[in-house]
Amino acid sequence: MKTKLFTTLFLGGLLFLVSCSNNSDYQPFVPSLPPITQTGANTFGCYIDGVLLTPRDGTGDLYSDHKGMRYSVAPDDVSYNEIYVDDWKSENGSLLRIHISELKQNGEGTFTINESNCQNGLDANISINLNCRIYDATAQIFKWYCSIENAGTLSITRYDLDNRILSGTFSCTMQNRDNSNERIEITQGRFDIKWDTLDETDFP
Repeated sequence: MKTKLFTTLFLGGLLFLVSCSNNSDYQPFVPSLPPITQTGANTFGCYIDGVLLTPRDGTGDLYSDHKGMRYSVAPDDVSYNEIYVDDWKSENGSLLRIHISELKQNGEGTFTINESNCQNGLDANISINLNCRIYDATAQIFKWYCSIENAGTLSITRYDLDNRILSGTFSCTMQNRDNSNERIEITQGRFDIKWDTLDETDFP
């Protein structure tokens, strides 16, 4: 009887210690705005109307890996380059797409962000433009926003084909796709991509 009681107390105490240890080790994920760099750090951050967006991977499925950040180039390898950022982990997470026309021709510099038709790839306007999807908690729906003409600026601070690095900063005004009177601001945007290692980078 004493042996059984001792065993029960021992196991109970062990479980308590393990539980306490696990709880004390637990650190909730808190996203933060990354520093502005030009090293190919595979980082991204911006505020969408004051709410921080950073890339976060999802669990994926049979058809998609649900990567937090992706980078694509036009089929002709010239017309446009695009950066896709998704927050897959947060409930009702945001996404943002940057469409950069003629990057190879223009290289580094500061450029005007213009009107978006809220499409991407070959369907997007032939310009530098942005579109994003955010959740409206009041209306409990997702809303799409598109950059407007002369919306702001995109600065390409490093475009290095040899090392596969693209870095820059951006900010702009965007309007609701369905209501042009409803506008939001994108501020403190920055990205630093090494596109040949981006697929291998984890975004927690």
